[in-house]
Parts: sequence; structure tokens; C-alpha cells
Amino acid sequence: MVEDQVSYPLTTAMLSVPKSKVVRGFSFFGASFVYVIFEDGTDIYWARSRVLEYLNFAASRLPAGVTPTMGPDATGVGWVYQYAVIGAKQNLAELRTIQDWYLRYQLAKAPGVAEVASVGGFVQQYQVTVDPTKLRAYGIPLARVGQVIRDSNRDVGGRVIEMAEAEYMVRGRGYLRGRADIEALVVKSDRGTPVLIRDVARVELGPDERRGVTELNGEGEVVSGIAMARYGQNALEVIGNIKDKIAGSRQRPAGGGRDRRRLRSLELIHRAIDTLQRTLIEESLIVAAVCIVFLLRPQRAGGDPDAARRDTHRLHRHAPPGHELQHHEPRRHRDRHRGDDRRRDRDDRERAQAPGAPRAGRSRPGRSSTPAGRWARRCSSRC
Repeated sequence: MVEDQVSYPLTTAMLSVPKSKVVRGFSFFGASFVYVIFEDGTDIYWARSRVLEYLNFAASRLPAGVTPTMGPDATGVGWVYQYAVIGAKQNLAELRTIQDWYLRYQLAKAPGVAEVASVGGFVQQYQVTVDPTKLRAYGIPLARVGQVIRDSNRDVGGRVIEMAEAEYMVRGRGYLRGRADIEALVVKSDRGTPVLIRDVARVELGPDERRGVTELNGEGEVVSGIAMARYGQNALEVIGNIKDKIAGSRQRPAGGGRDRRRLRSLELIHRAIDTLQRTLIEESLIVAAVCIVFLLRPQRAGGDPDAARRDTHRLHRHAPPGHELQHHEPRRHRDRHRGDDRRRDRDDRERAQAPGAPRAGRSRPGRSSTPAGRWARRCSSRC
């Protein structure tokens, strides 16, 4: 019944909401939830206004007595503060009354709080338990009892009467204020004899049906409150505002009762920030140390910085007599021997072009035969 008469009309109406990607409906016994998922980057309050427009249109298609409402402007991670209401002389029903009618409204005024939900305890209500045997004996249908209670629990306004140049307002005050008022309601009048509620039913103050319980450290049930942060608000600021409201609330409800913080979100956030700062500092120091080590180490383009020194010592060790290599002048040494090679090549070409000079089989002692020539070429290639 909930799926066909409530969830389906709402889900089909939300499909036309602009910028909506997915619409999901969940049906339970006596409750229906519809979730609308929008595109990334959509402003939440613009989306809520669009959903409210289509929700008003869909409300006309729902059964009588069904009123759809929109949830708070909070997220799934907006659970920032939780507290427990405890009292040594109060039962769970009285503590829940203190939470619902005093503490909840005090914390709801804190800036950044979207909703304060109550969990645990017992919600008090007046329960009328009818006797079917007495109803049959008096000839009263069961629906008549509920209709009488509903019609008797409201105020009505009348007209204004003018008397002695003064106006008097006429109104009927019919709110029920206790169990005695319900018991005195007239259900039926038989030959001038009224039949009251207490004649066919029993009126008592009892708990409403519960959907969940709350325990504190395994010590037993308590009444708890959960403060939800508004979308886009800073959790640290919201927690601070809630604590200021609790500290600034000087009036206490009748009968006592005190609150006790259990969800330490503030400490968790501070620990996360401290861990992040410590990690960033450690990583920064490690990176700086590595950079300093590599920057202070002597490097040359081309590889090992000691390669040139080793080549210089190797050439000095294999140099022939008369061609000692100076350690601090490798470039001058290389240029000098390159000049010697060019002069030898020029002399060889001139001798080859001279008349009567042999054309083949001529050796080149400056280039390959003498040790000095071989060492010069080796030096020019390595230096």
C-alpha cells in the first residue's frame, strides 16, 4: 500500500526535477523515503527549492492524511555532536520530555545547526484502550470514539460582541490538558444520560512505539541527542557554537537532568589536523635534506667527476720521455700535441709532392711509427 499510494506518486513526480540524475524510492511499513541525486556542482538550495515545487504538486495525488516533508539541509557526514541526557531521579520518559521540549530547542538556535534529533527514551502519549464488550452494549462504533477525541482537542474562534462600547471576543477553548479531560468526553447521549469515554475505555499515559534504543558504555539505556551540521558549514565552528549554547543555558528544566558529551568530534578533528601537520613537516624535512645532499655533491656534465683526474694520471704514467704531462694544464697539453700532428701532416704532404719522392710504401714515422706520435693521438682523443 505504501509503495503504490505514496512512493510511486512521489518518485514519478521527482523524475521531472531539473538537473536530477537519479531518483530512488524506498518503502517501509508506515514510512516512505525518496532520494533525489543531482548533477555535480548543483547548488543545494536551488535544488531544494525545485524539489519543494514538485513536492507541492505531488501532494495532491497522495491519500488523505499523508503529508510529505523535506529533510534537513545536512549531509551524511554532518553528524558533528552527540550528547546523552542522564538523571538519577528521572525515568526515560521524563528525560525524553526534557530533551524534546527544552534541550533540543536550545541547541537548534546555534549557528550552523540544521537539526537536533532525539534518540532513545520513551515518547509519552495518551492511550485509550476501549472495551469491545461495553461498546457493543452501548451500541457505539469504534470510529465514534476516535472522532470525539479529535473534535474535542482544538480551539475554535467566534465573532466579536459589542457591549457598552467595548468589544468582546468569543472563542471556544477545547485543548485537552490531561487524562481527566479525555475521560470526561461525551461519546453518546442516551435519553439524557451521557456516555463518557471512561465508561467504555481506559485512559492512561504510556510510551509510543519505539524504533531504536541508545545505550551509554553498556550501563543501560539513556536519552541521546544528535546535532547535524548544515551543508557547507565548518564542523569546528558548529561544535564551538553548540558548546557555547550549552554553557550559556542557565535555566534548567523542572526535575533536573543534565547532558553529557559522548561523541568527541572536536578532539578527533584536532588529532587529524595535528597528524597532517606533523606528516607534512617530516616530509618537507626529508625532501630538503635530500636536495641539500645532491646539491652540495660536486658533479660534472658527463658523469663521474673523478674521471678527468684519473685520465690525466693515466696519460702521465704512459707518457714517453720528454713529454711529461702537467696536471693542471690538460687543455694546453692537448692543444700543443694537436698542433704537432698538424705540422707533421703538412711536412709529410710536402715531401710526398717533392720531385723524385716515392709514391707508395712510404711510412709516416710522425703518425704511427714513433711512440711520441702514438701517445699524442691517444692524448688528443682522451683529453
